[in-house]
Amino acid sequence: MKLWLKIICLVLISNALPAQAQQAPKPIPHPQMVGDAHPTDIALLKQGKQLFDAQRFSEAARVWERAVSSLEAKGDGLNQALTLSYLSLAYQKLGLWQEAESAIANSLSLLQGKKSPQIMAAVLNAKGNLELGLGKSAKAVETWQETASYYRQAGDMQGVIGTQINQAQALQSLGMYLKAKKTLKAVEISLENQHPSMVKLMGLLSLSNALRAIGELESSEKLLQQSLTIADELQVPTATAAVYFSMGNTALALSQRAKNDRAFPAAQAQGQAALSAYQQAGNLSPVGIQRVEAQLNLLNLLVETREMGLAQELLSEIESQLVQLPASRRSIYARSKFAEILMPATQGEENLASHRKIAQMLADAIKQGESLKDDRASSYALGKLGELYAAAGRWSEAEELTRQGLAKAQTIQAADISYRWQWQLGRILKAQGKDSGATAAYQVAYENLKSLRTDLVAINPDNPDIQFSFTESVEPVYREFVELLLTTDKGVQPSQKNLLQARQVIESLQLAELDNFFREACLDAKTISIDEVDKKAASIYGIILSDRVDAIVTLPGGKLRHYSTAVPTQEIEDTLRQLRQQVGNPRFIRFNQRMLPLSQQVYDWVIRPIEAELHSSEVKTLVFVLDGLLRNIPMAVLHDGQQYLIEKYGIALVPGLQLIEAKPLTRQQIGALTAGLSEARHNFSALPNVEVELKQILQQIQATQLLLNQDFTSAALQTKINESPFPVVHIATHGQFSSQAEETFILAYDRPIDVKELDNFLRRRGEQSQPIELLVFSACETAKGDDRAALGLAGVAVRAGARSTLATLWKVSDESTATLMVEFYQELAKPGTSKAEALRRAQISLLKQQKFASPYYWAPYVMVGNWL
Repeated sequence: MKLWLKIICLVLISNALPAQAQQAPKPIPHPQMVGDAHPTDIALLKQGKQLFDAQRFSEAARVWERAVSSLEAKGDGLNQALTLSYLSLAYQKLGLWQEAESAIANSLSLLQGKKSPQIMAAVLNAKGNLELGLGKSAKAVETWQETASYYRQAGDMQGVIGTQINQAQALQSLGMYLKAKKTLKAVEISLENQHPSMVKLMGLLSLSNALRAIGELESSEKLLQQSLTIADELQVPTATAAVYFSMGNTALALSQRAKNDRAFPAAQAQGQAALSAYQQAGNLSPVGIQRVEAQLNLLNLLVETREMGLAQELLSEIESQLVQLPASRRSIYARSKFAEILMPATQGEENLASHRKIAQMLADAIKQGESLKDDRASSYALGKLGELYAAAGRWSEAEELTRQGLAKAQTIQAADISYRWQWQLGRILKAQGKDSGATAAYQVAYENLKSLRTDLVAINPDNPDIQFSFTESVEPVYREFVELLLTTDKGVQPSQKNLLQARQVIESLQLAELDNFFREACLDAKTISIDEVDKKAASIYGIILSDRVDAIVTLPGGKLRHYSTAVPTQEIEDTLRQLRQQVGNPRFIRFNQRMLPLSQQVYDWVIRPIEAELHSSEVKTLVFVLDGLLRNIPMAVLHDGQQYLIEKYGIALVPGLQLIEAKPLTRQQIGALTAGLSEARHNFSALPNVEVELKQILQQIQATQLLLNQDFTSAALQTKINESPFPVVHIATHGQFSSQAEETFILAYDRPIDVKELDNFLRRRGEQSQPIELLVFSACETAKGDDRAALGLAGVAVRAGARSTLATLWKVSDESTATLMVEFYQELAKPGTSKAEALRRAQISLLKQQKFASPYYWAPYVMVGNWL
């Protein structure tokens, strides 16, 4: 029987479970009743399990309730305890948390003084699910550790593997990524030692799904190939179909990642692999829900790739199967997904028949949910029907259906569904001109998303068929809410209250993006005013909205300013991409006349409306909280027609003021740990000036330790960081910042060190002594073609535990880098010079040298975090 995992990310997110218990896995195969259990009770337990596996949770609960009563009457405490544990799982699925807790408590009470490892393991497994569902992740880890020991006593290796995977999920939800990964690696090793069997196959399949959920796509792909080999050997078609289904999901995730990186040939190849895998899964699956789910994924992919002929052939086959499926949560989701795929093609009078057909499909799904007493599934179908009516402009029906779906979600405290219908309600109300109601709906959706930070990152989909991306289903809630807050009648400024809230929402979006980047919710934020940090600094929030560029500025004194420039979205994106390409490409070094108009255009959007007040307020430093593609642009390169912005102000970037440590660098004696790689390694070219750079820094800073080339290994770096009391860590080597954590790394002599491993190195140092004041990455770059690559830079900066990070947006000549870095440290050593000012002076020193005057050489250096 399949083991079910619970490790969620924002790339694949569940709509199938309550907010507090999206984690509850499908139960590991349960033991037989012990002793002389009555055949009727055995039959009830089996019947309930069949209903549960069919996702008919309310019916399963009723059957198990009968079994519990029967076993209680007979005084059969052991089997009553077992049945109560599964009854608790059914209650968890239905969002009945008090009943679920009561069932577990009664079960454990009945087991006191009794010895039955298998039953104790089953009860503790359900208890761990419940604890994770209620957000008690640390307790869940402890419970599952105990569960594993009981499964070992019972000789049930499948149970051991399942609880280890569950432990990894709970560790992930606590932000303990490396420990979770270590646990999963132990599972993989234990599976390697087993002979081919269904237990090994399902363990590998579960592990591959877990790795996909946390972004380890290549590892997931590798394990799926192993799973397929075993499935072919065992000759079990349904198991082989399940492997192909997962292969399709992993290939689809790889395709999406390649698209994000603008690696379109790779994206197309992975898309074809997904297509083939879903076709295989559908062909091998027996008629029923498994086949329909595979075919739905295939249909969705065919529609996305505009292969409409093949899609049309498949559509009628799926429709005929859907109407024959027995009622279950999975069948409701299948109907909802079918409707969702077809929805874009139903708008307009000519498609009225299709609209009615989809509406009927969703209405039938709602009836199924009602008959099953499954409020979660009913809520989902109601919301989707509301979405259909909204797409047709039938606002009153859309509003009523959305409110009904929302009410059901709120009844079972399913915040993960509630936020979606609150968001949808906000859009519907806004379309009707009911702005105050829309703002209120967005406010609640936003608050729900904040409360779901940990759950959205750490919980696995119960139904991987229903999935959405962060950029499509989370990010827009924040942006649209900000747009509502900042939209007023012409000539009227938003209130200070609205400006403050809009700023908070943008900061929350930055946090959510970083959580999504790391697949972990572990960034602590605090409210802070820029006046508390630096009375000569101004903060500028640059925000890209649907048809304009907005800015919220805080000048010394604390009053907020707002200005907006109407620009079509496509023009904003084209301008920013062209500017990034021009300024960061060495081929354009001599073509400033092409770059400057673009630079001046962005200056006009972001700085021009406030430049007079910046001057009169005697601002020295501009602190930017940038949004979207603006993050890929070095603000230093903005040009007012006479000079670059860096010639007037020190510049710093922060993901949000709430994430900075407001303390200046102590300059009594600046010490540094330096590490670098000048030799060619691992298919990366040599950086001959790295050695020059580090040795010149040694001359500037007396208290320094150096790791160069073969001495710069991952282990040596970890050791020195842990041992070093120095406030500065300077790393000069190849590296990359990407929107994908697994593609963000620095290169050591022995191997690449990914961002999460580096984070672990640096945080251990912070736990043992003073945190790192300044972390410098020299010669690293943001991934080419990745519109969100600056997320990697921000992620490294805030997660490293360093108060400030100095890095480059693109890789430049190591000669100019060495020159700038030496100048930076010379300036930093001067009393009263902030980090931002030291960087500004170093950049200007390059700008004034003829051979380095192009922005290509001096613009990519950015200070992230504390600028003091």
